[in-house]
Amino acid sequence: MAQRTVLVVLFDDVQSLDVTGPVEVFAGAETHTPGTYRVRTASLDGAPVRTSSGLTVVPDQALTDVSGPDTLIVPGGQGCRNPDPRLIDWLRVNGPRARRLVSVCTGAILLAGAGLLDGRRVTTHWAYSDRLARDHPAVDVDPDPIYIRDGHVATSAGVTSGIDLALALVEEDLDRDAALTVARHLVVFLRRPGNQAQFSVQLAAQTARREPLRELQQWITEHPDANLSVESLAARAGFSPRHFARAFQAETGTTPGRYVDRVRLEHARRLLEDTGDGVEEVSRVSGYGTPEAMRRAFVKALGTSPAEYRRRFRPAPVH
Repeated sequence: MAQRTVLVVLFDDVQSLDVTGPVEVFAGAETHTPGTYRVRTASLDGAPVRTSSGLTVVPDQALTDVSGPDTLIVPGGQGCRNPDPRLIDWLRVNGPRARRLVSVCTGAILLAGAGLLDGRRVTTHWAYSDRLARDHPAVDVDPDPIYIRDGHVATSAGVTSGIDLALALVEEDLDRDAALTVARHLVVFLRRPGNQAQFSVQLAAQTARREPLRELQQWITEHPDANLSVESLAARAGFSPRHFARAFQAETGTTPGRYVDRVRLEHARRLLEDTGDGVEEVSRVSGYGTPEAMRRAFVKALGTSPAEYRRRFRPAPVH
């Protein structure tokens, strides 16, 4: 396999981890399989840049000296708010020349500004997804996944999700063993699929204001195998079913049924990732009752079966 050039674009007020996370992944893959990647960084004039955390990064070259990288990575950060017009112009001209175009976090704002995301499904940091959708209506923004692949364009959510995406790209280029080796070296898990939500259920939902509902949210998370019908939950919280359903949605931003579905799915996913429990046992303790009910839930939400999910996202044992 010919050596692939991975170029990371630098600019002032870039988020340092958006840069170093993917760089460490591809550099680690090069160490594992020499001759596979040549990792480079470049700024507009080749001058050092100061990241949003105060670190100074010295690039390898100027963007004007770059020619046809295989993978072009555009990180995010505060510098995306008012980018240098020259950077947008450079992306507009050179972005289409890369075999693979990647953004990390709010780097998607820069790609969108260059017209490179029109008609594509993308993601970005949850806090900026509304802005991206508002400013670029031709872009299909999905704020939930940690990363999305749409053709040769790959976009990721906030900060550490850039590591997840980079690992997925290494697995695509080389193989799963290479990506696992890099993940172990970085002490991260090679198991987060792109369609995993940016937040756990409890973080994604608003915390209810009233104490009975807050306590009930926690109880649901701890007892996914219980009777979690609206009637049962309402009785536990001391509400009538109708009042409970309205109050829960008003205070958490989601219905009781959707909250329960997401809790059970997250619980089952963690068991499939972290344990060797059989699918039947996982379905029972996660509240699905039967493997078939759990399979339907997985296919609907994730597009894959529980068995396939485990095969792909449970880390292999270390010998």
